[in-house]
Amino acid sequence: MEAVIETRGLKKRYGAVAALDGVSLAVRRGAVLGVVGDNGAGKSTLFKVLCGLAFPTRGEVRLFGEHDARALERQRSRIGALIEQPGFYPRLSVEKNLECCRIRKGVPGAGRTDALLETVGLAQAAKRRAKDLSVGMKQRLGLAMALMGEPEALVLDEPTSGLDPSGIAEVRALLARLNRERGVTVVVSSHHLAELEHVATEYAFLRRGRLIEQVSAETLRARCADCIDIAVSDPARYAVLLEGECARERYQVLPDGAVRILDPRLPIEAYSGLASAHGLDIFRLERRQTTLEQYYFELKEKGGA
Repeated sequence: MEAVIETRGLKKRYGAVAALDGVSLAVRRGAVLGVVGDNGAGKSTLFKVLCGLAFPTRGEVRLFGEHDARALERQRSRIGALIEQPGFYPRLSVEKNLECCRIRKGVPGAGRTDALLETVGLAQAAKRRAKDLSVGMKQRLGLAMALMGEPEALVLDEPTSGLDPSGIAEVRALLARLNRERGVTVVVSSHHLAELEHVATEYAFLRRGRLIEQVSAETLRARCADCIDIAVSDPARYAVLLEGECARERYQVLPDGAVRILDPRLPIEAYSGLASAHGLDIFRLERRQTTLEQYYFELKEKGGA
C-alpha cells in the first residue's frame, strides 16, 4: 500500500545536538501512527521537518511519493498540521482567525468556518477573541485550522494538550471518525498513551532522536496480551494436558521451557491445579498484562535506545 509519509535516514542537528538521528519510517495511506517518546525524543522536530517548518541536515522526506523540494511544497498542501502551540491573531475573533486561515491556504468558499467550528466544538465561541480563549479552546481552534481544506493527512503534535477529559474523548472520536469515514491518514503524538491505544493502528517509538521501533497495533496487542506463564517439571507433558483438557486455550512454549497461555479463559488456579493433579512440580506461575506505557518503558530498559 502507498506510503503517504516516508522518511529515510532522517537527521537533524542543532549545533552539537542530534534532534533526529537516522530516522526511517513509513506511514501507509489510511493508517493512524501514534508517535511515542519522552520530551526531547525528537517528536516535534520530526513533525516540523515533515511540514516544512525545519529542514533536515541529512536524509530524505517523501510525501505522497514525491521527494524533491518543489514537489514537497505542493504535497504539503494536502496535509493539515498542528505543531506545538497553534499561532493566532490574538485580537481577532475565533471565526476571523479561521477565515484568515482559509484565505491563506487558498481554500475556496466563504462560510466553511461554521461547519469546522461545529466539528471541533467551538461554535459557541465564534465571536470571542483568540487571546481570551482557554488553553484547551486554543487547541480546538488549532485543530480546526489543521482541518481546513479537508486534508488527506493530518500531522498533530499533542492535539489534546490542555483539554479536559471530555475534550480529549471528543478529539479522539473525531480522529477516529475522520480516519474511518474519509480515510484520512493521521500521524499523532500524545503524552496520554492510553488515548493512543484507542485510535492508533501503528506505533513509532522515539528516544533521543532515534527510532527504537515501528510496530503495528495488532502486533503490539499480541505482545501485550493478557497471559499466564507457568514453569513446570515437564513442559512437554503439560502442553499435552492443556490440549486434552483445555482444548480452546492458545499457548506457546518459551525458550526457557515455560509454557505461556495466551488470553487465558480460566482463573489462574485452574492452570496450576492441572499441573498438580498430574504430579508436575511448579517452579513459577505469574500472570502478565502489559500496558502501552509499560511496553515503552521496557523497550527503553532493554537498550533499544
